[in-house]
Amino acid sequence: MRRLGSLPAWRGLAGLFAAGLLAAAPAAHAVPSFAVQTGRPCEACHVGGLGPQLTPFGREFKLHGYTTRAVSFNVPLAGFIQGSYTRTNKGQSPPTPHFATDDNFAVDQISLFVAGGFGDHLGAFIQTTYDGVAHAFHWDNLDIRAVTNATIAGVKSVLGISLNNNPTVQDPFNTLPAWGFPYTSSALAPALPATPFIGNLAQTTVGLTGYAWINDRTYVEFGGYRSPSSHFLTHWGADPTAPGNIDGVAPYGRVAYDWNLGEKNVEIGAFAMDARIFPGHDQSTGLTDHYDDVGMDTSFQYTAPNHDVVTFNARYTHESQRLNASTALGLAANPRQNLQDLRVDASYYWRDKVGFSTQVFYTWGSPDELLYQGSRRNRPDSSGILFQIDDTPFGNGRSPFGQRFNLRVGVQYTDYFQFSGAATNFDRMGRNASDNNTLRFFVWIYY
Repeated sequence: MRRLGSLPAWRGLAGLFAAGLLAAAPAAHAVPSFAVQTGRPCEACHVGGLGPQLTPFGREFKLHGYTTRAVSFNVPLAGFIQGSYTRTNKGQSPPTPHFATDDNFAVDQISLFVAGGFGDHLGAFIQTTYDGVAHAFHWDNLDIRAVTNATIAGVKSVLGISLNNNPTVQDPFNTLPAWGFPYTSSALAPALPATPFIGNLAQTTVGLTGYAWINDRTYVEFGGYRSPSSHFLTHWGADPTAPGNIDGVAPYGRVAYDWNLGEKNVEIGAFAMDARIFPGHDQSTGLTDHYDDVGMDTSFQYTAPNHDVVTFNARYTHESQRLNASTALGLAANPRQNLQDLRVDASYYWRDKVGFSTQVFYTWGSPDELLYQGSRRNRPDSSGILFQIDDTPFGNGRSPFGQRFNLRVGVQYTDYFQFSGAATNFDRMGRNASDNNTLRFFVWIYY
């Protein structure tokens, strides 16, 4: 591994953090809209004092459609900016457009939100984002909810409907792809060669799901997703060809059981999605690719009386693939394949402010000489471990820039054991898995 960087790089990093703080100071009057609405600091809803990892209170707020309110009215607007410095063991080739092969500073994203409850039965989380790596605007996560309270056979329940554009973005737990760890990343870092399909539909689908939260313990959800037109996706800044368009409706199902045991909270669940896809919107063969994703997840959270917080999350996904369209188009050599993915992460937050987190990840699947052409072994198999240390000094709402201003600074390091099927020379050009090891410093400012 190379030395951690030259003096100019460290000066640039210091400049990035300072610029973030200066940029935030004039905006101190603007506040996260959910914090204003609930009258609670960020740490009431989020582990470590900043999203997206939810506490039990935060999950209840989401399940009740973002409608919990402590003030009669608030402007439902908020925003954040993320900036980072990214360095890999060996530079990327070719580099990301507009950036160097390595040692890159970037404004990863700037997001604006319409987020809040409107009356007792309607709430919304609507995000639009400027991608500082792609230099483009696009619609981002969308979750519009209608909810009501009901008593069924003497059991109190919350019944809700979610209109959303990212399967699992509506989920109240931090185990599924949309809100799973790591909670911040950069497009400048190396990406895994393959991940389960359920996590690759963000902003390219629109879905309607119905859910029930029964007796504050059992979560059941079912719905379906469709693909908007290419014109619609292009207009809203999404890539209409990736990963392809859904043929008809892709059903989605979810069930989870949650034990809230005072200072401890335990969840165990399962999820499934079934999608038939025209790859790249190409319908010339009349065939589709069929992805059947089934998985299990679990989480644990402990909050001590001194506000120390320990969390654990795990997810396993098995994906069956029938790539009839891709095989006919010459994109895959074998029509029947599978992909499996395991993610396990844990964190400890001292006084709900300073956190240490780690994740072990392992993705493996069937070999295919066309689908994984960049792999010497024609396999997607990749594994590694990610470490993160971060500090969120104002999660309790006591910022010198204003009560509700929030900030997180942190450092991540990803160590790859295997990439694209091999530890060494995985691309036939001498690149090793460890060459993709990535160091990232980041600053995350909310207002």
